[in-house]
Amino acid sequence: MADSQEIEMLVVDDDDEFRDTLVRRFARVGFQVSDAADGEQALGMVQRREFDVAVFDMMMPGLSGVELLDKFKESHVDCEVILLTGKGTVETAVQAMKLGAFDYIQKPFPLKELETVVRRAHERRLLRKENRQLRALLKRAQPESEMVGESPPMQEVFRLIERAGPSDKAILIQGESGTGKELVARALHQHSDRSDKPLVVINCAALPETLLESELFGHEKGAFTGAVASKQGLFEVADGGTLFIDEIGEMPGPLQAKLLRVLEDGSMRRVGSIKERKVNVRILCATNRNLAEEVEVGHFREDLFYRINVMSLELPPIRERTGDIPLLVAHFLGPGWEIELDAMQALERYRWPGNIRQLLNSLERGKIMSEGCTVRLTDLPREICDTSSDVVHTSRCDCDDLASIERAKVLEVLRRENGNKTRAARVLGVDRRKIYRLVEKYTIKNEEIHTAE
Repeated sequence: MADSQEIEMLVVDDDDEFRDTLVRRFARVGFQVSDAADGEQALGMVQRREFDVAVFDMMMPGLSGVELLDKFKESHVDCEVILLTGKGTVETAVQAMKLGAFDYIQKPFPLKELETVVRRAHERRLLRKENRQLRALLKRAQPESEMVGESPPMQEVFRLIERAGPSDKAILIQGESGTGKELVARALHQHSDRSDKPLVVINCAALPETLLESELFGHEKGAFTGAVASKQGLFEVADGGTLFIDEIGEMPGPLQAKLLRVLEDGSMRRVGSIKERKVNVRILCATNRNLAEEVEVGHFREDLFYRINVMSLELPPIRERTGDIPLLVAHFLGPGWEIELDAMQALERYRWPGNIRQLLNSLERGKIMSEGCTVRLTDLPREICDTSSDVVHTSRCDCDDLASIERAKVLEVLRRENGNKTRAARVLGVDRRKIYRLVEKYTIKNEEIHTAE
């Protein structure tokens, strides 16, 4: 229970004696109490000060308590309002509750009863405030869904996200491990009408069958050993929002049947319960398996496959994203970091079986191992360095010295980007200022850049 000293209270009543009684009583128990004799005076006060709880008399000259409540909520929505009346009717009570009143008390009443209601109203205000803060923290804590890429396969992915995001249909995201399927799910959620509701993520490969069922559908107290209390499942947590089921190809057969039921009509039951619950959840699924083949061999339900595959979105592996490596490197390294040319060439030549995840981990290692803010070839993992031995042979320069190789690469990229140094810096994974220094260092002239090779 909150300390009374923290509660800012406003009392509005045209009966001077009764209003003074309330002010003295609540001030005596530690409340910070202000008072007003009518609605207009109260509205003037709330423009200058914030209140936690307000108590309005229903019958006052000028603005009535209900009219004051209506105007009050327009600008002071977080304050909880309690209405007092000597002529209580069901109709006015319903009207007051519809306008957002916390409670409705009929005179006469014990002052202790009003104090109890005021404290409960304040607790609800605190709870609402905590919920807003939690939502803000969760929103800030969620990974950014910024996706990087200019290659044709990624442009197609962006187009599909923009078109399919606003739909409520299930989408199957397919691609190799590490290609960023969860990032696509977050982008789809943010492009949907549910973006202000929860996005809940679960990985089927990370949990055994019994625990996975409990996580998805919830359970009742005593449903199994260790179920000491009832628990919501993720379908209930995601109600109104989106549920992203990663590695759905790993989901056991019995759970596939339960998932199909939810997709068909929104019905589900907690483990150990006979009560039907309804949820409104958009389903996004991801897998690195070929689900069509899994259906053929009987490992995945055909009816569920068609339910989750209303639309399919295929994520390309890095090796098919020609030209995107420098953009990804610049994105992952962040401002202030550079990468040497031979290191960039090694990254571009590597096949990346672990895709985006492996590239990110490799660059993180490079940053840890680097001296200063420049990643060198020797800072990268051994398997990447081992593929760089033929970098010299890929250069368009017949010279063997490193400076000539670097000059040729810079000139090649500048020509490809029509002399645009900002784009050239992005492709090479270096700071824009570094390009200017390299042009000056190697005396690269405009006529060289704009002369066909």
